Amino acid sequence: MSAETERDDLAYATETFAAVRRRLFGIAYRMLGTVADAEDIVQETWIRWQNYDKSELRDPAAFLATTTTRLAINAATSARARRETYVGPWLPEPVDTSQDPLLGAETGEALEIAVLVLLEKLPPTERAAYVLREAFDYPYSEIARIVQTSEASARQMVSRARKHLESERPKHEVDPERRREFLDAFLAAARSGDMARLENLFAADVVTYSDGGGIRGAARIPVRGRETAAKFYHAFADRFWVDATVRPFEANGAPAAAIERDGSVFAVVTLDATSDGIQQLLWVLNPAKLSALQLA
Repeated sequence: MSAETERDDLAYATETFAAVRRRLFGIAYRMLGTVADAEDIVQETWIRWQNYDKSELRDPAAFLATTTTRLAINAATSARARRETYVGPWLPEPVDTSQDPLLGAETGEALEIAVLVLLEKLPPTERAAYVLREAFDYPYSEIARIVQTSEASARQMVSRARKHLESERPKHEVDPERRREFLDAFLAAARSGDMARLENLFAADVVTYSDGGGIRGAARIPVRGRETAAKFYHAFADRFWVDATVRPFEANGAPAAAIERDGSVFAVVTLDATSDGIQQLLWVLNPAKLSALQLA
């Protein structure tokens, strides 16, 4: 092969890969929940793509999506075993989608932190089928080929995943603008430690999850119930918020806030809410999951 042919082949490979790279990252991130793990999958896909005989390949994008998904399924299987020993609740790494709007690809489905937590409970192959269908609108025939099952089985996987999410997600969720209002009101009440205001904002069955990863101080079990949660936030108000500033942003397509001190993000919070009040608060404090936000 001549040097010119090699350059042409590399240019073709690079251009083809670049055209679908964001989609590949979107698949891997939704499967694994962390930026670093998703980037590793995308890098491995690139290596395999470079070394693949492309002469008879009719659909490069399909090959790349298949490779990424199958690698992510394998990685998710290993990750589930590791997370069984994770210290405290495990939450996905937040991504600033206001800075990276293409992460949502065609839709923002299967992207919110709370949804990724629920998808984490599914078998990896079922999770992949759901992600491919709901986030990227793949036909069932293609999903079946990618996850190596029948089309009927692929439909069943997606249906089971939908039912799982519907049964676990809060009913009658408020729209993003109202969620932002709830978040702003919560942050004001939490900073002042005002228990009455906090209780007024919380639904009766509110729950707080804090992911510190055993590295940074955080509650290692969920904090449940309106009164208990209000007391919890009141208890550390005079320490947690010292010299802290709040920066609103969009995490995983939903309203969120980055809590900063000395110019560095040390926490991210987002929430779910219904007409009954705040149902769920999700705190990411593990420094390893905030590094991408520091760079942004």
